[in-house]
Amino acid sequence: MNQVESERRRTPEPSRPAVARPVGDVRVALEHVDGFAFRVRFDDASWKELVVDEPPPLGRSRGPNPARLLAVTIGNCLAASLLFCFQRNGLDVLGLEADVRVDLVRNERRRLRVGRVAVHLRPHLDVDAARITECLEGFEDFCVVTESVREGMSIEVDVQPVIDDPYGCEG
Repeated sequence: MNQVESERRRTPEPSRPAVARPVGDVRVALEHVDGFAFRVRFDDASWKELVVDEPPPLGRSRGPNPARLLAVTIGNCLAASLLFCFQRNGLDVLGLEADVRVDLVRNERRRLRVGRVAVHLRPHLDVDAARITECLEGFEDFCVVTESVREGMSIEVDVQPVIDDPYGCEG
């Protein structure tokens, strides 16, 4: 065995991310309304439907668009994680606000993409600042959405066209 073969055997293979086993799921259903508007139904029937739409010139802004929903999702997840940590540590939260900014950029092909998300959290507490350090250092790790977006995730897309027969015949 030569030195190159010996080195190859000692060099570990690059690790591939393990495929995680699902421990739960979240489901939503979208139905086209008109233009670029869609009705969203959640997996809890007691929740109200939501209409999402694109801003002009594509849509009519009848509801938030995907970038705004992403901002809501990341901001809410971080705020809830911080709140949970404070409560778990026996700290009274007098109020909590979050401002989220999503910067849209164009990629090399001139397609709009989310370039950056900036979240500003303002917890109102009635405690010594030293007692909140543990939460401030670790709460982000418990935010399901933010950490998933940061790490990247598998997104599988399947398109199954349905051909509607105007005469009511299927097949």
